[in-house]
Amino acid sequence: MKFSIRLNNDLRVAEYVELAQIAEEHGFDQFWVSHDLFLRSCVVILSAVATATKRIEIGSCIINPYTINPAEIAMLAATLDELSEGRFNLGLSSGAGDFLEWIGVEQKKPRTDLLEVIEVLRRLFAGEHVALDGQFVQWTDKAYLRFEPLRQIPIYIGAMSPKMTEAIGSHGDGGLPLLFPPEHYANVRPMVAKGAESANRSLDDVDLAACIWCSFGADKQAAEAPLKEKIAYYGHAMSPAILGQLGLTLADFDEIEHIMQGERDIKKATALVTDQMLKIGITGTPRDAIPRLESLVEMGVKHLSFGPPLGTNVADAIRMIGTEIIPHFRA
Repeated sequence: MKFSIRLNNDLRVAEYVELAQIAEEHGFDQFWVSHDLFLRSCVVILSAVATATKRIEIGSCIINPYTINPAEIAMLAATLDELSEGRFNLGLSSGAGDFLEWIGVEQKKPRTDLLEVIEVLRRLFAGEHVALDGQFVQWTDKAYLRFEPLRQIPIYIGAMSPKMTEAIGSHGDGGLPLLFPPEHYANVRPMVAKGAESANRSLDDVDLAACIWCSFGADKQAAEAPLKEKIAYYGHAMSPAILGQLGLTLADFDEIEHIMQGERDIKKATALVTDQMLKIGITGTPRDAIPRLESLVEMGVKHLSFGPPLGTNVADAIRMIGTEIIPHFRA
């Protein structure tokens, strides 16, 4: 079993260093940081983390080829891998369309573009000259890294749509599919397996992380509060298919959305988040979480990835997972 932590890129850089050191001390295998627009740069954050840790792998979740040119993605990935002495994983996907609209960037064929970028990155990491007249990449044979990368850097594909999820199996070294609810893994795994089969690969060749939202604390009710706030903020934007798995509809979030967007009253909105809505993620004490996590392992999960909000105190939540959840599954 692998265990990882995922964090948004909205904290001060020094906080990530401390959290990564705690995660490393408590047995986590990987430490991922987002690269969402107009927040802090995960490249800078992970550079700081790399120099302050020794064992734990670090990763970007996720970088896209529209806001960072694929040539620069290769540069930053190979440099971070060098700095971390071979501990960097490149989390890559097409990016969120609504974020890209903010800066006037259009995605025409995001999956096709991404697969083309993965091809050129692997060739660059292998030390090749990459002349390509593709749909997204138009490079001459002058396109090559002027230094030697340590290795073929693992590429983890971020995904939510079925086709992108299949690409994890066909083209990824690993996958970072968001699971809403966590039990959505039962639907995701066959998609990844289908992609792997199409490329004559084994699912065992892919590090498929079960990426969940969670919020842990010693007090169950207090632990629920951060996850309720996240659900109040994002619930109305989730697909009917996601909500349908929990017996919910978009209409169930109408009043919450109105309060969040119109009245801007977070406390009032979160009070309307029901126990059924909370099942979008996992919350409570670590002991409360273990039965649902065990059900994921029974489905075939070999990598549990714990993501925001994590808890009322992120450092304490990482310690709790490390002292109560990780030993349970490694035993």
